[in-house]
Amino acid sequence: MTIWQHYHLAKSIEDALQALAAAQGPARVIAGGTDLLLDLEQGRHSPVDTLVDVSAIPEMAELEQRADELFIGAAVPLRRVVQSELVGRHAAALQEAAGLIGGPQVRNTATLGGNVGHALPAADGAIALLALGAEAEIASLSGRRRAPMQALYSGPGRSALSHKEEILVGFYLPLRAEGEGSAFRRVMRPQGVAIAILNMGVWVQRRQETIQAARIAIGPAGPIPFRARAAEQLLAGRPYETALLPRVVEAILGEARFRTSPHRSSADYRRHMCGVLLEDTLNAAWERAALQHEMSR
Repeated sequence: MTIWQHYHLAKSIEDALQALAAAQGPARVIAGGTDLLLDLEQGRHSPVDTLVDVSAIPEMAELEQRADELFIGAAVPLRRVVQSELVGRHAAALQEAAGLIGGPQVRNTATLGGNVGHALPAADGAIALLALGAEAEIASLSGRRRAPMQALYSGPGRSALSHKEEILVGFYLPLRAEGEGSAFRRVMRPQGVAIAILNMGVWVQRRQETIQAARIAIGPAGPIPFRARAAEQLLAGRPYETALLPRVVEAILGEARFRTSPHRSSADYRRHMCGVLLEDTLNAAWERAALQHEMSR
């Protein structure tokens, strides 16, 4: 069975948008294709009429500082995210997450936009971006807009973007300021199943021994990537001490919707590991927030 009828290698974002709009049937954007092509071949995704390849669009392959933000194009391969000095300096959590996705061959091809666009609630790149306060840039024939990360999802495996009308261009992340740090950690099955049992991204703003602000993202803890906002509020403005962690975990468990997966983990195990992962990830972000010499690299 043919899983697509037409293929278009776009040269610009407008070219890609016009190709999507002109498709006679279902159309999908493709860059690395490590998720989409496998889903199409294995029957987890219905056949499409048109694949629009955006990997040759220069703007979507940019990774650079723009004023007071870091821009990472949606077609940037994960390998470049891992190797980028800019990402390491300003978005350590994302660099760590990207380095854990697949193996070297996958990271040479798979893109950050594909990791987000696949819309899994535990996608490592998406969890890191959410913790870092990233915004997505979305293009349509009527113009461009920015959206918070959680606005990109309508459910597990379901993007909120219109497949025939919109393209995910890239991501804007705030540059790391003095006293800020981030980290990403995850728990995996020893067999190496691709999706994490539990993963977490944490960003903190530190002033001496006090957490001024925090962002905590966890997956899978609901139908879309999850922000633990009650826990963040509990941490804000408090001295960081181990005795506070049980209350933070309790706040997370009060909001998160952990479920049992027959191939990966029980909900009870995820609830148990949440505290372990929080301590490890928060400690790493906290320590990085104190390493001011890194700001001058």
